[in-house]
Amino acid sequence: MNVTVCVKQIPDPALPGELDPSTNTLKRDGKLILDESDSYGVEMALQLVDAAGGGEVSIISMAPNGEVSGMRTALAMGAAKGVLVSDPELGGSDALTTAKVLAAAAKRLGDADLIIAGTESSDGYTGTVPEQMAEVLGLPSVTFAKSISVEGGTVKVNRQTENGYDEVECSLPVVVSVTAGVVEPRYPSFKGIMAAKSKPVDTVTAADLGVAPVGWSGANQQIVDVAKAPARAAGEIVEDDGEAHLKIVAFLENLKVI
Repeated sequence: MNVTVCVKQIPDPALPGELDPSTNTLKRDGKLILDESDSYGVEMALQLVDAAGGGEVSIISMAPNGEVSGMRTALAMGAAKGVLVSDPELGGSDALTTAKVLAAAAKRLGDADLIIAGTESSDGYTGTVPEQMAEVLGLPSVTFAKSISVEGGTVKVNRQTENGYDEVECSLPVVVSVTAGVVEPRYPSFKGIMAAKSKPVDTVTAADLGVAPVGWSGANQQIVDVAKAPARAAGEIVEDDGEAHLKIVAFLENLKVI
């Protein structure tokens, strides 16, 4: 069984984020790390391949400046190889363009039985890229997976909902987005970290993949301004003088809550 996993490399969330004043976008010119949400997808893929008794896990990513630090973490966990799409022309790409690029990168790796992605990235939160990838590739899509199993040519997914979960079955190949907590990601071992340094990562550009237009020219959006969120106003304090409940009711009525 061959599984491809989409992984995003992001600025360390433990450090203050900075915006590029020329584009109003997040600066990504330093070292990038594996998005925690994607580590669940990598672990899920590794477990599925182990359960199948053969195959391999490959990873695809899109990042500037040839950055592979985050990818190396996934390789250290056990992925076999990767494709990195790194191209200055990709700056400003919207979610759909990103999906087209990742879909082309997945095709470059060859046909996979399953493509796994996180539900959404920690620094973007569009939550649409996996579904758009599926559409571009002409594959079915299953979202919000809290568990995945494969039996023969069928994938079985427990899909998280507000009221519990749905049991979904789908024929392979398919794109599945997983939620945090679908599995417990393993920590890369020292042996895995050393082995990851020699695992192949094919670095390509958008032109190599035949995807155009990309970047701002291909985006259906423009960031015209960025401003800090306004400070929250102080709340109203109600002291209990024996009639506090009446004051609270009046306050809620004024807000049209009741």
